[in-house]
Amino acid sequence: MKRGRLAAAWRRLDTRVTAVQAKIGEQARAIERRVPKAEQFKGGAHGERVTARVGSLLGLAFLICFVTGLLSHLIQHPPEWFFWPSRPVWLYRVTQGAHVLSGIAAIPLLLAKLWSVYPKLFERPLVRSVPHAVERLSILVLSGAAFFELSSGLLNVAQNYPWNFYFPQVHYAVAWVAIGSILVHVAVKLPVIRRALTRERSPVEPPGPGLSRRGFLTTTGIATGVAVVATAGATVPALRNFSGLSWRSDKGSQKLPVNRTAVAAQVTRSAQDPGWRLSVVTPAGTRQFTLAELRALPQTTVDLPIACVEGWSQMATWRGISFPDLLRASGSAPGVDVRVSSLEKTGLYGVSVLPGEHTADPLTVLALELNGEVLNLDHGYPCRVIAPSRPGVLQTKWVAKLEVQ
Repeated sequence: MKRGRLAAAWRRLDTRVTAVQAKIGEQARAIERRVPKAEQFKGGAHGERVTARVGSLLGLAFLICFVTGLLSHLIQHPPEWFFWPSRPVWLYRVTQGAHVLSGIAAIPLLLAKLWSVYPKLFERPLVRSVPHAVERLSILVLSGAAFFELSSGLLNVAQNYPWNFYFPQVHYAVAWVAIGSILVHVAVKLPVIRRALTRERSPVEPPGPGLSRRGFLTTTGIATGVAVVATAGATVPALRNFSGLSWRSDKGSQKLPVNRTAVAAQVTRSAQDPGWRLSVVTPAGTRQFTLAELRALPQTTVDLPIACVEGWSQMATWRGISFPDLLRASGSAPGVDVRVSSLEKTGLYGVSVLPGEHTADPLTVLALELNGEVLNLDHGYPCRVIAPSRPGVLQTKWVAKLEVQ
């Protein structure tokens, strides 16, 4: 009897398991029927030639962005072998502007590239070979790194930092991941790229629904152009009136934007202290200058742009003492590295090093005036550094000490 009951129970269990398996199988087949097949995507936006052309432009944008970003990093953290010239005065303005604008151009290009390869998500099997696995892994790494670089860069431009890490270091590190994954991806896909970009050997792509290949490329080009023009006014003065989304302008105090105010830097008292002195330390000794003594030295007027790492730049007229004259008055010779210390104690850029290339340049000035007025507090009163072809974060404000290295 017991054996009979056990056998019956086992049959009932087996029947239930079989029914559940059948139900699961039916649901799986239903889901599979709903999942699009790669062959269903026959529109002009999904062909090899579209992907190759958009990918080439995206690769160029990333290359420009990477090289100019690397230059900016080296200028701010120079190794011993690195050299950055002081002329032409607009050089950093151009390279950093190109960095930000190429990043902005990459956003619509990346979206278009991902849309063009969208059908690849539904290819089966997921992995066909080792090269195919490497290709898919490189795409995963590339997509993640690219999205991080572009989104974080865009937030940096807006000076919005919803994270706890130090943006420049992480942005710089992930840039190497992005460019490395691009090189791997290009190496794996090189035969496809060659075939797609060679008209005579390109397979004929049947027409499909939606935009044609030419229509998709045209739409992508227009979207990229609009994105660049809408923001280029931050760097290109001629486009300022046409760039509705450009950040910063000449509408700040003394016709110059302010990234960090005196209140934020906590220097309002020390900068306005009547006992303030500028200390200049040289091998010949230390000399201190009052503000009146600095104004009594020979004054130089220069027109120089200030260019920020966020991509905006603005030309301004500065007046003060040229560094060659100041170093001579302090018992030193021009052309030496000078460590510049600010009254600011809490910021990341309270200290900078001015290379000898810049201290020998008469256009490098310890500025006392801006656009015909005495420097106001937010722009660095009582004095600040302004040097040609340097990032704005290194144009130290509220200077307290200069030390010859």
